[in-house]
Amino acid sequence: MSRTNPKVTGRLRRKKHIRKSVVGSMERPRLCVFRSGKHIYAQIIDDEAGHTLVSASSLCTEELGADVDGGNKSGAEAVGRLIGQRALAANISSVVFDRNGFRYHGRVASLADAAREAGLQF
Repeated sequence: MSRTNPKVTGRLRRKKHIRKSVVGSMERPRLCVFRSGKHIYAQIIDDEAGHTLVSASSLCTEELGADVDGGNKSGAEAVGRLIGQRALAANISSVVFDRNGFRYHGRVASLADAAREAGLQF
């Protein structure tokens, strides 16, 4: 599928380059982050088996509360704390971080910092 938006095309090109070296295993699964304009999503994926082990997003209003907005840093921090708690509950303590072609800045960095504070190691 061809994309005409140069920002999306550039991100997908960077994503392909990153995914050549970032691979999740059962010992260290991959923490993948996706951000849209209104929401932010995080998944912990075992690439060997091709399964999502744990996921969280700003759409999880029952765990995060109805006042959380995924389009800002505080919402990303809440999602990072939630993914960290769910990962530790699933006996996952160490992950490989996949920024998915996005800059490590703003919401992506806030999510990563909150996941580290919750107990994940990357």
